[in-house]
Amino acid sequence: MSEKDQKPNQINIELDEKTAEGIYSNLAIINHSVSEFVVDFISMMPGAPKAKVKSRIVLTPQHAKKFLKALSDNVNRFEQAHGPIKDYDQPPIPINFGPTGEA
Repeated sequence: MSEKDQKPNQINIELDEKTAEGIYSNLAIINHSVSEFVVDFISMMPGAPKAKVKSRIVLTPQHAKKFLKALSDNVNRFEQAHGPIKDYDQPPIPINFGPTGEA
């Protein structure tokens, strides 16, 4: 699509090859402050004592709320097409983010 064919308020989004591969995550940890939400996407392997943050996304509270709605809408559409997503009970995971301070 050329620039002259682009509609007003339409965003042209580029996706490079490396980013298009994606990053696998099976755990997300979310923290927030007054001004931002921080989402760490982590890949945990069964039995491994260590897991790495693979990606960190920082969102404004407004964008976090829009993301929540968009994700909810997409999960609902997925379940309408493919049936309910099973939610398996998982034991709580003790999480340690790096070294802790000592006095």
